[in-house]
Parts: sequence; structure tokens; C-alpha cells
Amino acid sequence: MASNSVAKERAGAEIVYGSEDCHRHSIELLEELGFPTGVLPLKDLVECGRVRETGFVWMKQKAPYEHFFEGTNTRVSYAVEVTGYVEKFKMKKMTGIKSKQMLLWVSITEMSIEDPKGKKILFKTPMGIGKSFPFKAFMNQEEQEKDIKENK
Repeated sequence: MASNSVAKERAGAEIVYGSEDCHRHSIELLEELGFPTGVLPLKDLVECGRVRETGFVWMKQKAPYEHFFEGTNTRVSYAVEVTGYVEKFKMKKMTGIKSKQMLLWVSITEMSIEDPKGKKILFKTPMGIGKSFPFKAFMNQEEQEKDIKENK
């Protein structure tokens, strides 16, 4: 039963396979949505898909991955498959992402940029509780250098 709903959800998807193509696809998606490219630092991607009509996206990696964001002092865990629904400045109904808060792992179900000029990203839990972090905390080196030049 669940596999039928998954098949329906992914019907008509653009699917990309292989590490290089998936990495490029995920970076292009984040840029299109207005997010810094380091916000989803997935490793060893094997499959990425997107259904443009519904906004559904997924990214599969070879194994689960944990990443420590120095700029936010936060450890984040990414499951083998990360999914969500995307629109400009927002990724909602996300699955496969957890953030360690104190001693607990908390699911992250939404990330959004409320004010693109304010340069903050808001992350929400299933209960609607959110926390904002500066855009810069998720920028790669190239994005940080570009940001510095633009703000001079």
C-alpha cells in the first residue's frame, strides 16, 4: 500500500542518477530556491528526483550522514533518503533530517527564508517550533566571497 503512494508521488519525476549529476542537481535546486548551497551537505548521492507539478523532491545517498555546522554549533543527521516539497524560499514536509538539540535528536520538517534580504533561514520541527540561523552559516567558500563583494 505504501509503495503505491510513493509511486504516485514520484510519477512524472525528473530523475538523476550518479554522484556527479546528483550533486550538480542538488546545488542547482538549492540555488533556484534561494538557499545557500551548504544547507544540505549530503554525501555520495546516488539518486535525485523532482516532480515539478507538485514540488516533491528526494535525494538518496549511499549511507546516513552526520554533519557539524560550525557557524550554528549544531550537529545534523541526514538519513539515506531526504524528501520534501519545494517552492521559492521554502522546503516543507521534509523527512530524513534531524538536528541534535542538547541531548535530543529533533526532526526538521521545514526550512524557509522569511526575508531574503534579512539573510536568515528558519528551521521548524513537526510541532512548529522554529529557530533561525544566519544565511552565512550555510554558505560555501565561493558564496561567502561573493557575498563579501556584493556587500562592499
